[in-house]
Amino acid sequence: MTDFFTALALVLVIEGLFLAIFPRRLRQIVEMLAEMPPDSLRIGGIVAASLGVFLVWLLRG
Repeated sequence: MTDFFTALALVLVIEGLFLAIFPRRLRQIVEMLAEMPPDSLRIGGIVAASLGVFLVWLLRG
């Protein structure tokens, strides 16, 4: 369970750094995401989640 909370904390650190360093670019990306069709976002999310699971399996397995 500690690993899970550590991972969540790292996500917050990374997102916070992106917001602090690239606020305008991040806003542009969010606007582009709002224009994308839901199916494309869903496929991108599935690919990202699958890649994340694979990397965790590779690193921790």
